[in-house]
Amino acid sequence: MNILVSACLVGQNCKYNGQNNYNQNVMDYIQCHTVIPICPELLGGLGCPRDSVEQVDGIFMTKNGKDVTKEFQKGVAVSMERIHEKEIALAILQSRSPTCGVNQIYDGTFQGKLIKGHGLFAKTLKEAGIPVKDCEDIHP
Repeated sequence: MNILVSACLVGQNCKYNGQNNYNQNVMDYIQCHTVIPICPELLGGLGCPRDSVEQVDGIFMTKNGKDVTKEFQKGVAVSMERIHEKEIALAILQSRSPTCGVNQIYDGTFQGKLIKGHGLFAKTLKEAGIPVKDCEDIHP
């Protein structure tokens, strides 16, 4: 089974702060499957490390006020191209991310407040009919 996974969850240092979100529960879950790690933010041309980003009224903004919506859209488009013919059975994505958030995202105030919502990549995957799961919902 092909499982798409947020690259940060498998230990790739691609988070905005240059770190990763390695998740042992995810690693245990994906054993014996074909894993496709993806980081749409890197694929969109955003560097690592980079300024944190939140959705502000549908626009992807850095904490310093720079609009990076085009980079986010490009990263999601490139990601979807990469998986186009791979028959993805499941996507496991990083919680709260403006790209990969499944159940919640930050509210756009850069104060750590969460709201219900989906990141751009999570939303696009769902619209494409690919089942999406939050990494926090993966249990041994």
